[in-house]
Amino acid sequence: MLATRYLTLWTVVFLTLALSILAAGQHVSWWWAVIPLAFSVLGVRDVVQRRHAVLRNYPLIGHFRFFFEAIRPEIRQYFFEGENDGAPFTRKKRSVVYQRAKAEVDSRPFGTELDVKLAGYEWIGHSLSPTKLASHDFRVTVGAERAQPYSMSVFNVSAMSFGSLSANAIRALNQGAKKGNFAHDTGEGSISAYHREFGGDLVWQIASGYFGCRNPDGSFNEDKFVAQAQSSQVKMIEVKLSQGAKPGHGGVLPAAKITPEISATRGIPMGVDCISPAVHSSFSTPLGLLQFIERLRTLSGGKPTGIKLCIGHPWEFFGIAKAMLETGIVPDFITVDGAEGGTGAAPLEFTDHVGMPLQEGLLMVHNTLVGIGVRDRVKIGASGKIITAFDVARTLALGADWCNSARGFMFALGCIQSQSCHTDRCPTGVATQNPTRARALVVPDKAERVHRFHQSTLHALQELVQAAGLPHTSALRPFHIVHRINDHEIQLLSEMLKYLAPGDLLTGNYRYQVYEKYWPIARAASFHPDVGSSFH
Repeated sequence: MLATRYLTLWTVVFLTLALSILAAGQHVSWWWAVIPLAFSVLGVRDVVQRRHAVLRNYPLIGHFRFFFEAIRPEIRQYFFEGENDGAPFTRKKRSVVYQRAKAEVDSRPFGTELDVKLAGYEWIGHSLSPTKLASHDFRVTVGAERAQPYSMSVFNVSAMSFGSLSANAIRALNQGAKKGNFAHDTGEGSISAYHREFGGDLVWQIASGYFGCRNPDGSFNEDKFVAQAQSSQVKMIEVKLSQGAKPGHGGVLPAAKITPEISATRGIPMGVDCISPAVHSSFSTPLGLLQFIERLRTLSGGKPTGIKLCIGHPWEFFGIAKAMLETGIVPDFITVDGAEGGTGAAPLEFTDHVGMPLQEGLLMVHNTLVGIGVRDRVKIGASGKIITAFDVARTLALGADWCNSARGFMFALGCIQSQSCHTDRCPTGVATQNPTRARALVVPDKAERVHRFHQSTLHALQELVQAAGLPHTSALRPFHIVHRINDHEIQLLSEMLKYLAPGDLLTGNYRYQVYEKYWPIARAASFHPDVGSSFH
């Protein structure tokens, strides 16, 4: 693959040498060698420069991307930023990330390019009495009643594993998190040496494969968990039940893709397919889940411990809520992943038609916790195509306490969304285990971009909060966000969406059909409902 990617450069170098030999023999003029020599010098410069990963991996021909980028943004978006990744909103957000990560001016002339009369258009209401905030470092305390609570930024790196991302990508994300004092979720692939290199705060995600804390048979190993969880760098423990891109679906890392580093990080053998089961082996009921959470919290020395999931059957999450009431055990946080979340590879049907979207999932989790009277004890994180400051503000207004972003930080690393993650041929060195491709991603440069993207996004969030006349992001509410229904009608989100009052589920005031139908049949002792003839 190295020869293929560098074929243009090798061709130009060979042509330069050939013409130089002919010129030395006076068969052609020396001027014939000047042009290929200039391109050879440019190609070598592309390989050794440290700013653009595309040029390091694709010398000379990579300049075509920047040529079209300089001509017109629309051409850049069509040819190089993915014509199949969704409509212009995603492409525009990606462009904003690039500019903020590179410290370029991201302001626009001539006003909005969006159709403000289009159904679905949203905005935040502004105040005639804006506030002036001292800092954009908005934070929320998770696990306040625990021995080791964590003061968390409202914007953090979402779960992406070493193995899915390259070593240099993990290094850059963690160094950026260290600089900006925000959290870096490890993903289910465990804590690698690259997560530890710069000492950035970690949220250790533990999924059904128990990577980094497993026995040879794939079951949970308590001693291995303690050895890693009590590291001062690990701030929170996250038990992953499902992810938005492919909820209810396990995974397989083929033996051919398991490197010695991945083997050591995950605690899996070389030469054998690595299986991520669809379900956990440590518990099989809501009660068992909460007991497992309490066990991990104790073993970690009292660090905030919670769960991550994409909402599926309502009665299953209601069963978890009933288990909280029955045991008195509550997770310190719940990270809600929307079905719109991404991954390196997933079946088409799962990415398009399985799992609850973030808005509905977040509302269900928030409402349920309010309804059983524990919302003040359980913080909520949210992830799923959250990229801009408005995305963050809207999600916090819906009921989240903080947001995680995966693709936003990937864009900051230089990802151009070539959609080749599963091929191991990522052109920017972000999502690959190919060492020659990964070396194109220069850690200090990309770490600074990660840091700048985080800081610029929070600064933009500060400006939105100030414009709304609020003292903190925690004051955002659904009535601050306005949604266009059609050409002639708008509504506040508070008028469109349904919210429970504190204690409603305890008093039987279900208010809405989903609770009337499914709360009574949910069980703490099983993820399966207590079905009767009325269940349909």
